[in-house]
Amino acid sequence: MHSRPAAGAALALLSAVTFATSGTFARSLIDAGWSAGSAVIARVGIAALVLAIPALLSLRGRWGVLRSNATTIGLFGLLGVALAQVCFFNAVRYLPVGVALLLEYLGIILVVGWMWVRHGQRPRRLTVAGSVAALAGLAFVLDLAGTADFHPVGVLWGLGAAIGLAGYFVLAGRVDPRLPSVALASGGMAVGAAVLLLVGLTGLLPLHATFGEVTFAGQPTSWLLPIAGLSLVAAVIAYLAGIAGTRILGPRLSSFVGLTEVLFAVLIAWLFLNELPTGWQLFGGAMIIAGVALVRLDELRGTPAASAPVSTEPELVLAGR
Repeated sequence: MHSRPAAGAALALLSAVTFATSGTFARSLIDAGWSAGSAVIARVGIAALVLAIPALLSLRGRWGVLRSNATTIGLFGLLGVALAQVCFFNAVRYLPVGVALLLEYLGIILVVGWMWVRHGQRPRRLTVAGSVAALAGLAFVLDLAGTADFHPVGVLWGLGAAIGLAGYFVLAGRVDPRLPSVALASGGMAVGAAVLLLVGLTGLLPLHATFGEVTFAGQPTSWLLPIAGLSLVAAVIAYLAGIAGTRILGPRLSSFVGLTEVLFAVLIAWLFLNELPTGWQLFGGAMIIAGVALVRLDELRGTPAASAPVSTEPELVLAGR
């Protein structure tokens, strides 16, 4: 029984680490002339194709399961893959990237609120303390001091991204257990890629790309290297680990573990881009870890059973990273 929470935490951390690589991989493409929208479509589109055959094999002809979960898969793609990313990209048109990220991560508070309003899981004091500590730490990690430009349109886009992020965690934890994680990930990313492409064709999301040499980690390389990293590491591995971890831990706890993605992103940028974290960022990372520990402790003190994860019955609510 004790191995399941440990495995869930390990999967959630793996998901956070691999999701955190996306910015470093994407930097080389964007610096070479790729639009952010094109990079995201390539990321989730290729990942959906890579997972298509394993997804079909995992279903073993159980097409009824796929049909009965079509709505869940569609919402996963719309909320988890398309909505959060489109809203985030639009938010950064008006706001500093750090502020836009902070608004997106307010989705974690929405998860706690959803579990309270929809399922009567009122957050206890440790959860409240953990959420305050984690979000305060997130502000330090993002180094938001001095960024005071707030545009109401940008704030609305950022809150839209928060809804997508909250949807990711909640849907991933409540999906029909008969639906394999690989099928959910592949189908959701296919839907997300199609939606992003449609948005791009309307002109709301710029779409352009180059296919020459790019610079990655200070070294010239083929554009295929960051594309492979975005699609295989930051999408295939990240989504599968995240879905599996959420099924074990439940949406509320996994959403807080997901906060460590920001810390890992800072560390990865330090290793590959020589962007050293400041002392305040390290302090913020410690606060995030402390907040996650408080929420984990509160989950272990949960009313059903000390070792039981949050309920994952197949009812609906789940992102986009």
